Amino acid sequence: MSENANLNLSYNESNIQVLEGLEAVRKRPGMYIGSTSSRGLHHLVYEIMDNSIDEALAGYCTEIEITINPDNSITNIDNGRGIPVGIHPKMGIPTVEVVHTILHAGGKFGGEGYTVSGGLHGVGASVVNALSEYLEVEVYRDGNIYKQRYERGNVATKLEVIGTTEKTGTKTTFKPDSLIFEEMEFSFDILLNRFRELAFLNKGLMITLIDKRPEEPIVKKLHYEGGIISFVEYMNRNKGVIQEHPIYIDCSKDGSNVEISMQYNDTYVENIFSFANNIATTEGGTHLTGFKTAITKVFNDYARKYNYLKDNDKNLAGEDIREGLTAVISVKLQEPQFEGQTKTKLGNSEIRSLVEFTVGEKLASFLEENPSVTKTILDKCLTAARAREAARKARDLTRRKSALETTTLPGKLADCSEKDPSLCEIYIVEGDSAGGSAKQGRDRKFQAILPLWGKMLNVEKSRIDKVYDNEKLLPVITALGASIGDDFDVEKLRYHKIIIMADADVDGQHIRTLLLTFMFRYMKPLVEGGYVYIAQPPLFKIAKGKEEGYAYNEKQVDNFINEKGWKKDECSIQRYKGLGEMNPEQLWETTMNPETRTMLRVELSDAIAADEIFTILMGDKVEPRKEFIQTHAKTVTNLDI
Repeated sequence: MSENANLNLSYNESNIQVLEGLEAVRKRPGMYIGSTSSRGLHHLVYEIMDNSIDEALAGYCTEIEITINPDNSITNIDNGRGIPVGIHPKMGIPTVEVVHTILHAGGKFGGEGYTVSGGLHGVGASVVNALSEYLEVEVYRDGNIYKQRYERGNVATKLEVIGTTEKTGTKTTFKPDSLIFEEMEFSFDILLNRFRELAFLNKGLMITLIDKRPEEPIVKKLHYEGGIISFVEYMNRNKGVIQEHPIYIDCSKDGSNVEISMQYNDTYVENIFSFANNIATTEGGTHLTGFKTAITKVFNDYARKYNYLKDNDKNLAGEDIREGLTAVISVKLQEPQFEGQTKTKLGNSEIRSLVEFTVGEKLASFLEENPSVTKTILDKCLTAARAREAARKARDLTRRKSALETTTLPGKLADCSEKDPSLCEIYIVEGDSAGGSAKQGRDRKFQAILPLWGKMLNVEKSRIDKVYDNEKLLPVITALGASIGDDFDVEKLRYHKIIIMADADVDGQHIRTLLLTFMFRYMKPLVEGGYVYIAQPPLFKIAKGKEEGYAYNEKQVDNFINEKGWKKDECSIQRYKGLGEMNPEQLWETTMNPETRTMLRVELSDAIAADEIFTILMGDKVEPRKEFIQTHAKTVTNLDI
């Protein structure tokens, strides 16, 4: 009998595993929260918070308080109705226990408990429980305080009454399980940005975020009576707006509600953020499609009616009309169709029709009633259209010269021999001398080197036609092979690791920021997909005799010397002023060898926060940049000045 036949015989009923209760969540946490990295860790907080938000949507909750405790556990308190505690008619155990220990158990399926809700799968609280070292829930209702504790998803104590109270609501405290998560440190800023969004999206709701880890606790109260109008004003606060007040549109029909706020600024990029039942739909969906279709039609109809566009003129493209637009689209509906538990795209076809109708009717009325504002916006749109046409001609001319075709790569690019993009990486290196060392030190099989020289264009202050005309950016576009803007196609990307390698001085930091701004504005899927990395070359070389080592800061220098048992005055300590000071072997060993190098992966966890930072750092306004530098100066690391 063959070896394969023996293998087949060993496959029987005993090989089929059945994961009961919450075991499946602990076995495959990524299926429920996306990952076990920092993103997944913070997702736990959102799942518990979403239950409180659903109480607010139902009209029963006005205040939510979230605390990061000193041990990195989280406490979430709301003043909603409190999770039901009575015996569940089907399961025969307290309902609060059902909610925390059984998947797909919740009050959001039939529509009786919640008309509109973000949590629809009934797995939020139970998943958090399964992935926590412990979770304690206190319920305030019916005049009593009920408490129950769980450990790694299992019931640790029975539900008991521990006191009386006149208030209502739910208090949940949980500590993520270190056996599950790669990172255990909550970011105050990540949570603050998300909760600020929720406060904007739920007009009048008070959300308080407290961080008890510092000696002096940090307390942030988030409360916006203006709702998404305040949201748009907040996002445009560091930009020059070209209309004084945001446009506000809303409509309710058949249990669904649409709210839109939009305002133009003098930048060259669009920032449209869409939400469904308070969930950020980062991949858009039918509500976003309806909005884009409607504003394109409304502006073109107006432009034709009042002769901004002549008979022979082409219609304005959607991208022309959206240049410099900041908008928030918030829809609330009874039966949203999301893609997966992480809910990144809305699929309801009926919401597209509602958004299109609402925007078509109410935006058209606004334009008619505010001709001076409309003229300012249309002048910007027409300028954008002319720039887009100039960019198209520049692009076509460049392509005719073969500079954008992958068959003719930039002259300074030292390409790799591997053809599978998933195995290839490109180092974008500051300066010719560093580029020379990198070319000699690399592994030619899978590492490509593209040296850059001089400062490149600040795209934050430029339209796309200037990008195609910039000799510093064209080699980057050509080498990556995926084009830019609306033409960007990640499938054509020639390298799946794009590594920015610049000196640790001020000039190097500036070049790195310019490159990241360019990629964020014109190659956003690169950042969203995690293709972009920052190389971390060491600042110091420590040597004694034939032994040597490297360090990224002065503390690491001292640690290395102490570990070796050396005396500092007996060592040679070299501080690198730039990458060009390293010979090829040193550069390979410290910065390019996959087995020994350290790199930072650029991740886009919050598009709104990223947009704000790039606007502050690279935009026209000086005061916000000055304030940002003063605020963050003490936390800067690895900056050689």
